[in-house]
Amino acid sequence: MAEKIIVFFDLEATGLDTSRCDIIQLAAVCEERVFNRFTVPQQNIDEGASEVTGFRVRSGRLFLRGSPVETVPIVDLLTSFIDFLRSFRDPVVLAAHSVMSFDAPVFTRVLMKHDLHNQFQEVVSGFLDTFLLSKRLFPNIRGHSQVSLVRIFLGKFYDAHNAEEDAKMLQELYKVWRPDHNSVFKSTFNVN
Repeated sequence: MAEKIIVFFDLEATGLDTSRCDIIQLAAVCEERVFNRFTVPQQNIDEGASEVTGFRVRSGRLFLRGSPVETVPIVDLLTSFIDFLRSFRDPVVLAAHSVMSFDAPVFTRVLMKHDLHNQFQEVVSGFLDTFLLSKRLFPNIRGHSQVSLVRIFLGKFYDAHNAEEDAKMLQELYKVWRPDHNSVFKSTFNVN
């Protein structure tokens, strides 16, 4: 696992129901390389999600905290992300906080809907769940939310629920944690 390239990613969505929510923002970082795209969702954003993320749709345009955001169609977002991952040459591991309970199910469903899952499987070898990793590495810490972990280990507050900022902070956490190979392996899952 140590030789694998880890790309830290996050997505923001219209809600928490992994079986139906739409992606609004997808971001990823690997060292200094950054991917960040937005798309106008096809369904309404849940009020709770809107309050947490700051995203709203008005007249077919996406706004973040009242400012318009440049968007691309969902298929362009997905294919440009696959191209970003392909640029690493070897299949990467995608790391996200609670990836197995949220990001992976949502992302996999949307990829399948747009017939892009096979292309995705060519460039990604697995998902690393940093929530599970943090529980494995630091069982005595209370609160394993990413916001809590950033505050504890980095002493920072940040723009949580902005996918790009979440991905950047996760990369910083991982560097500070310096997890052992076995803990990473036990927190990594195959792409289905």
